[in-house]
Amino acid sequence: MTKKDVVDLTERAVRLDTGTLRVRVHESAFELDELCGFAARHNRKRGFLFLSKVLGKHWPVTPTRMLEIHAHLAGRLDLGAGPCLFVAMAETATGLGQGVFESVLEQRPETEALFIHSTRYRIDGRTALDFQEAHCHAPDQLLYAPTRPELRARFESARELVLIDDEISTGNTLCNLVESYRRLNPKIERIHFVAITQFGGADSAARFSARLGLPVECVAALHGEFAFEPAASWSTDEPPSAVGDNRRAPHQLAEDLGRFGIEQSIHVPHADLEHLSEGLQAGDSILVLGTGEFMHLAFRVGLGLEALGFRVAVQATSRSPILLGADVGSRRVFADNYGEGIRNYLYNVDPGDYARIIVCHETPRAGLDDLLQNLGPRHRSYSVASTE
Repeated sequence: MTKKDVVDLTERAVRLDTGTLRVRVHESAFELDELCGFAARHNRKRGFLFLSKVLGKHWPVTPTRMLEIHAHLAGRLDLGAGPCLFVAMAETATGLGQGVFESVLEQRPETEALFIHSTRYRIDGRTALDFQEAHCHAPDQLLYAPTRPELRARFESARELVLIDDEISTGNTLCNLVESYRRLNPKIERIHFVAITQFGGADSAARFSARLGLPVECVAALHGEFAFEPAASWSTDEPPSAVGDNRRAPHQLAEDLGRFGIEQSIHVPHADLEHLSEGLQAGDSILVLGTGEFMHLAFRVGLGLEALGFRVAVQATSRSPILLGADVGSRRVFADNYGEGIRNYLYNVDPGDYARIIVCHETPRAGLDDLLQNLGPRHRSYSVASTE
């Protein structure tokens, strides 16, 4: 892909088991098929999914392609002096949001910025904002205030709020978060909604601005609109639960990689990359997997391994049940590594395609057993503390 400005009047009708999705693209920097495919959710509230091909969640993607999208979105942001608070939406956009944040730091290092991502895990004793993602399988979200005093001060004094999601349609979840955050910080002055694809229509920014009473900028690689007609005959059985025992102790989650606030880019030590690729030859294929909300480290590992000459793809596991068909060709089901007692999924991955699969995790190694058995013998796990 090359960065460009084009008007793309693509119209597409996609027939899914759950209904017919109609998409119209108004303006895009990339072709629709480069950015996303389509799938059917096992979800009564919303029967379709824009299946991103550049996000690294439900589709394997090269780290350089992900970096290109991060840089493109960062370059389109019209930011003031700050402080700027970047918030990525769990679980799907945690890696995207942190990548956009890091690209902003690279492009404009003078920016006073803080990154944090929302989460579905509750930790006793930590201050958090609650908000709803109503259409989702797991609607309750939290945004934790940073624990470090200097980061908390920046969190509470931001003048610009940058909210990043993989896709924006109604914008209700982002507006819910803005309204929750404004109760903490009524001095916020400008809002930026950022996504790979924005399907809310040409007047989205004006509608969001009127709803929130603040200027809203909508930044996306693709702008368009959609309509969905549910299939009358589709089964409406209950999907598997995507919410379990979500209470975690502080030591069970990474403290300094995004969920509780970070003001700088993360880096993977070269020695770790050498250990993870030990025994492989240049040009061998590697899949780097994130787990659930813990996505961005996989991207950084993937970039490092790509620079060493390996063919790398990045992806992550998911708690979202998606139906087979359309652009979902395969699905693996296993126990989640966070101990919630729910199913997790991995889509569009054939372990036989890779010489090695590296699983990045923040939870204890023992919780990965079911996933690793699904992946076969050619795997290694990687956490912030150690490789195994």
